[in-house]
This record gives sequence, structure tokens and C-alpha cells, in this order.
Amino acid sequence: MHRGILVDLLDRNDDHVAALPSGSFDRQRDGQRPGVVSVCCSDSRVSQEGMFAVEEPGFLFTSGAIGNSVSALVDGERVLDGSVAYPLGHTHTEVLAVVGHTGCGAVDAALTAARTGEFPAEPGVRADVEALLPIVEAGLTDPVVVGEGGDVAGDRAGDENADNDADTSVRDRLVEYNVHEQVAFARESEEAADATVYGFVYDLHGVYGDRDGAVYLVNADGERDPATLCDLVGEAHADHVATLLER
Repeated sequence: MHRGILVDLLDRNDDHVAALPSGSFDRQRDGQRPGVVSVCCSDSRVSQEGMFAVEEPGFLFTSGAIGNSVSALVDGERVLDGSVAYPLGHTHTEVLAVVGHTGCGAVDAALTAARTGEFPAEPGVRADVEALLPIVEAGLTDPVVVGEGGDVAGDRAGDENADNDADTSVRDRLVEYNVHEQVAFARESEEAADATVYGFVYDLHGVYGDRDGAVYLVNADGERDPATLCDLVGEAHADHVATLLER
């Protein structure tokens, strides 16, 4: 048994309790009305509350999913995942934030599957990677993701470092491509018809800028043009707008 981890968890909870101001749950005990539901990749490096400095209860409804997927397979049909549909339909939440991140292992696994046909052995993980596969396969045919020459990194043999750099670059562009696809799926669902849907990429590799932990707005209700997004966020936050998918 990992008693050290257990003790660490309880110590951390004591810190959490001590940090909560008195009465923090007074307005939340009988229900919730979070301002936003966030769908983030299930990755230990990517804290949904942390990236938005959420310290108070009741603001952020969180959903973690491999590859920040907003969908679930029900009776053979792709539907909006319950952890997203619930707050939109039952807690008066009006904003959905889809947050991908650089260096995403799920996108990398789907990229490997697209190139080699190899999937993770665990059935549950395989199912999640299979859900991402059509998105990655479509991305690999899009010149804004792979360049005019196609999926060069997957097709060529040559300098190993150059190939690794090209793979990393393609993967991170696929991360953003996947965010756009998840936003599009959500916006097409009945449950999110009245919601505002934002797409972000959380950067922990210095891909979009030089600030570790910054989120970059790449999509707002289907709008992807950086200039338009800069107008939306205003001059003070224009440095939170970037894209790897210049058209």
C-alpha cells in the first residue's frame, strides 16, 4: 500500500480546508450555478482549476477526458458527454471551455495508430484513442497541419532528430486541430445550442509563447481568425491569442 501517498493526500486536504475562507459553501450547499464547464485533457500536468486560478467553489464545473473529448458513445452514436451536457442543461451554465494542451499523449497515441495501426493494449484507453483517430486522420490530410507535402514526418527516413522535431510539430498542430473539432462537435449538439463555446490550448512547452502555463484562445464559437479573436479579448489580453494553424 502507498501509505506515503495517502498521507500526502490527507495533508493536502488539510491545507485545502485551512485555506477556505469561512462560509465558502454558504451559497453553494443547496445547489450550484457554475459560470463555465471546462473539458480538459486528463493529464497530471494540466490543472483545470490551477490554470484559471480558481480558488472558490462553484465557479468551474470540471470534466477531464483523454484528449479533451466532449463526446461519448451511446448505443453506437456519438453524443455530447454527460459531464458536459449536465451542467449545460441542469445548472444554468452557459459557457463551455475546451482545453487541449501541448505534448498531449492521447493525440500522440492516435497519431501512432493512424500511422502504424498500433493501439494501446488497455481496452478503455484504446476506445478513447479510437474516438480521436478520425480527427487525427482528417488532420493528417489538412495542409495547415502537415504542410503541402503531407505527413512528411510519418513518411520519410532520415535524420532522427529532424524527424523527432517534425513529429512534435505535427502533434502539437494536431492538438489545436482536435480542439477545433471538439468545439465544432459541441456546437452541433442540441444541449450546447445556447452555450458559448471557447477553444483553448494550454502551453507547457513554449510552443505558442514564452510563458509556461499560459492558455491561448484559438476558437470562439467557431471563429478562428486571430485578428477577430484579438478584438474579442481586447488589447490587454491579445497575448492570449495565437495559432499554429495559419491558413
